Amino acid sequence: MKLLNGTTLDMSRSKSVSTKQQRIAELAKNAPDMAMDLSHHLDREWFVEAFRKTRKDGAVGMDGISGSEYGASLDDRIGDLIDRAKSGRYRAPPVKRVMIPKGDGKDRRPIGVPSFEDKLLQRAIEMLLTPVFEQDFYDFSYGFRPGRSAHQALEALWDGLMEIGGGYVIDLDIRSYFDSVDPKHAQRIIRKRVRDGVVRRLIGKWLNAGVMKDGMLSYPETGVPQGGVISPLISNVYLHEVLDEWFAETVVPRMKGRAFIIRYADDAVLAFEYLEDAERVYKVLPQRFARFGLTLHPDKTRMLDFRRGSRQRGSFDFLGFTHFWAKSRRGFQVVKRKTAKKRAARAMKAMNQWLRRVRHWPITMQHKILCMKLRGHFNYYGITGNGSALSGFLYRTMHMWFKWLRRRSYKARRNWEWYRALLLRFPLPKPTPVHSVLRHTAKS
Repeated sequence: MKLLNGTTLDMSRSKSVSTKQQRIAELAKNAPDMAMDLSHHLDREWFVEAFRKTRKDGAVGMDGISGSEYGASLDDRIGDLIDRAKSGRYRAPPVKRVMIPKGDGKDRRPIGVPSFEDKLLQRAIEMLLTPVFEQDFYDFSYGFRPGRSAHQALEALWDGLMEIGGGYVIDLDIRSYFDSVDPKHAQRIIRKRVRDGVVRRLIGKWLNAGVMKDGMLSYPETGVPQGGVISPLISNVYLHEVLDEWFAETVVPRMKGRAFIIRYADDAVLAFEYLEDAERVYKVLPQRFARFGLTLHPDKTRMLDFRRGSRQRGSFDFLGFTHFWAKSRRGFQVVKRKTAKKRAARAMKAMNQWLRRVRHWPITMQHKILCMKLRGHFNYYGITGNGSALSGFLYRTMHMWFKWLRRRSYKARRNWEWYRALLLRFPLPKPTPVHSVLRHTAKS
């Protein structure tokens, strides 16, 4: 692979960096209580690999420099960046903040747009720290980790609930988590594993970087860098101490029955075999989170009876799926999942808006992208037991496409017969259970 200036990103460099990461991981695993020095790995080869892994076509930050422009003089820029990062002269630029609509269309949420150089440096540091903290993270943590996915978290949750017969579930929701992370606590936690002053200083600069919104510069006292490459890792490290380690080392040994947790980023479900255990943990959770500057959402965090056969059992949402008890085809009570109502409504609204915008495009182009969107939806929500929701999504999409195609021209006679013939020429993909419990059970 060649850059605009002729620099070659060959596979040998990638393998060399990967070998270094493996060595870092082995050292971190063998010395779990040791704080490590890491900045000596930050050489030109490391940054070229970081450049390769950094997205080039994203929105530009405050400096207005795109990824392709940065790559045009990569050798010179990398040398200067390494010098500034290691000498302490690097200044984390303000993050440009823009507001985008939420799924319901009523509220808006902020997203950050760092400069490309800042993203590149964050990627280089993330490549250093991930091999270290991956040795500390627990198996029940799935979000923003290499080789782990939301569907693995869903499978683990299903297995755990089936094993304890549902039990009592705490559906945990942290209020504005990414905006509430305390920089002092975050730096203290990171210091346990990172002794290197260069790396710690850079993380401190990112945690305290300003935010530019509507031409106004502000410096939030809490939160991780908006849109930052390093943010998911810092967030995981933070919740590892706040929740994961506490639950595994302090909570579980004190429980009378079985208990487990599944966490994906800031979404978590805690399950207990006995009501007494669930009530004890539910009572102390707010105090535990408050120690780290975090607040549980009073309306969204709840405890429910999810036992198999209980008359009062409820349902809960996790990673876009509503979990509930129902009979299988063989007549047994099993935990089933279906697309959560809010997610389904959000997806339908987004699809309708897109079909409206592209209604004047050539049908061949519409069909190609529409199939991609449908496959993307089915690939995520195509889980055992969710067939009716997927079929409903396809049915409503077909009707919406027909509606907007009819509005392309009022002169053309476009009725259902015309549309049926069109679908024969341009068939839409059928929903299938991509993530099958039956296949998962057969493999195990």
